[in-house]
Amino acid sequence: MRLFSAPKLAIQSLIFSLALVAYSATANDWLNVEITGANNALTRNINAHLGTLPTSDVQRRAFVFNAEDNIDAALHSLGYYHANVHQQLSSPEKGVWTLSITVKPGEPTTLQWVDIQLSGEILQDAVVNRWLLGLNVKPGDILNHGVYEEIKSQLLTIALARGYFDGKYSANSIVINRDLNTAQITLHYDSGPRYHIGQVTFEGDSLVDGFLDQLIPFEPRTTYSTKKLGDLNRELIDTGYFTNIKVLPQLDKIEGQAVPIKVGVTDRPSHSFEIGVGAEIGNSSNSGIEPRLRLTWRTPQVNQYGHSQETSLEWSPDRPKFLTTYTIPLTHPLDDQLKLRVGILRDKYGVTQVYDPNKRDYINTGELESTKATAGVVRQKRFDNNWLFTYSIDGIKEAYTQRDVDYNTQMVLLGSSLSKTHRGDNSLDPKSGFFQHYSLEYADPNLGSDIRLTRLQAKFKWIDTFFEKHRIVSRLDLAANIAAESDLANIPPSLRYFAGGDQSIRGYSYQELGPYIDYTNSEEQLARMVVGGRYLMVGSLEYQYYVTPTWRVATFVDAGNAFDVDQIEPIVAVGGGIHWISPIGPIKLDLGVGLKETETVDRSWRIHLTMGAEL
Repeated sequence: MRLFSAPKLAIQSLIFSLALVAYSATANDWLNVEITGANNALTRNINAHLGTLPTSDVQRRAFVFNAEDNIDAALHSLGYYHANVHQQLSSPEKGVWTLSITVKPGEPTTLQWVDIQLSGEILQDAVVNRWLLGLNVKPGDILNHGVYEEIKSQLLTIALARGYFDGKYSANSIVINRDLNTAQITLHYDSGPRYHIGQVTFEGDSLVDGFLDQLIPFEPRTTYSTKKLGDLNRELIDTGYFTNIKVLPQLDKIEGQAVPIKVGVTDRPSHSFEIGVGAEIGNSSNSGIEPRLRLTWRTPQVNQYGHSQETSLEWSPDRPKFLTTYTIPLTHPLDDQLKLRVGILRDKYGVTQVYDPNKRDYINTGELESTKATAGVVRQKRFDNNWLFTYSIDGIKEAYTQRDVDYNTQMVLLGSSLSKTHRGDNSLDPKSGFFQHYSLEYADPNLGSDIRLTRLQAKFKWIDTFFEKHRIVSRLDLAANIAAESDLANIPPSLRYFAGGDQSIRGYSYQELGPYIDYTNSEEQLARMVVGGRYLMVGSLEYQYYVTPTWRVATFVDAGNAFDVDQIEPIVAVGGGIHWISPIGPIKLDLGVGLKETETVDRSWRIHLTMGAEL
């Protein structure tokens, strides 16, 4: 129960006893309406009550005829019962009419008390009590009928959403004393008992009996709330099995204060295809245009046991990739999954150079290339606090040439990771959020690997929006490889660390930055090759401003590098871009400019076209 009461107010606000002088005008081809003497709130309310301006002679006469009653209603709804209103109509035979309204609001009616009383089981409801404590109406406020109606409506809405289906007002009134300019609000609400969620039944799916029961995120006969039904809806959406989901409380079939829940679903088509495109343009070591094309094939439900598969084909010049993942639900369709994955890819890293005596400088000859085949098994579990935990075993066979020596390294990696993503909302462009990821991988000759290697990685991303239009996006990537000095050349390029690209340092090309080695090649030329580092530290800070709800501009600074014990060279890039918040996610066009010339890369610029959510 919350009760406000006060004796007859001895002090009235002098501000509202003064004559207010304001001016507002609205017009069209038929009628001009000019309002003076009212403050902004009163003026807006008067215009709202007057309604849409007339568009014919008949409408204009009706508008003027009803103006007095509408103005009185507008003043009364905001607590002004002693206003003096003067209207003057100018109605020439030809041309636009003008209705001039002069308002002297007078002294407003203020609240003497606000009496809100709750009874029934709702008294013990923490959610309702938090709402009650957040109400900002109090004695001394100017009476506002809209606020009163809003409180009544909010309480009924919350009560129904929380399962108080028998609730009703035993008293709800505003008593106004026009002589004293005071008002008394009384709201007494009896909630009755709170209902429970009954049996949940599913219709329309083709899964084995009981499979979807595992997705119910609440215990049997738990107290009713629409939030719990929303959580069930979210779980069903996250499976990816269905195109249409309806979670319906069957209020007409309540038995013993238990509300049965009927869930109707429609299976997704057996197969879906998705195409993604992107590109980099610039003048770095890998100059020109680097287009990227991605085709993803998904089968959301392979069989009645909820198995699914996702296969992606990715193409860019000299960087084709193929990866397929088959997912098997274990103890829970979403929270416990076994993933089988197989992939084949060719990739390029860094830059290779030879010394030109005529130019007295190194010239680019290509990149460090590798071809990799991989297969792995991952178990992924999600805990109640939304941490995602995985453990895995991956086999890698990777061929590459370094210092004119051919390598064909075999690795068996045992891995584990822990990650968590928090989004402020469920949109593709969240206003706030935080992502954190930690991983550990280990390879050992006793387990089938050519070398012993320990890999540590940590990734962070933070997003927040200030004053609605100002958004900050920051990220930090940290990583380290722990291995013997003699084994460094045998670490496959895909397991080393490089910097550069749209998710790293945007002034430079994808994976072109990192430590290098000097050597004499097979043709007796001085040569240089970026081979990647044992360590990685890259950070970014980006400011985004929303010009409109669907368009924003951005400016950023990226810094860091991949490095080794004897080569530490921080790199900085700055830039900006324009982003379109499309229905399928943000599409971003960014220009990054490198601020530093390295031993292997001149000062460069890159244009990045990317698509996808940032969390």
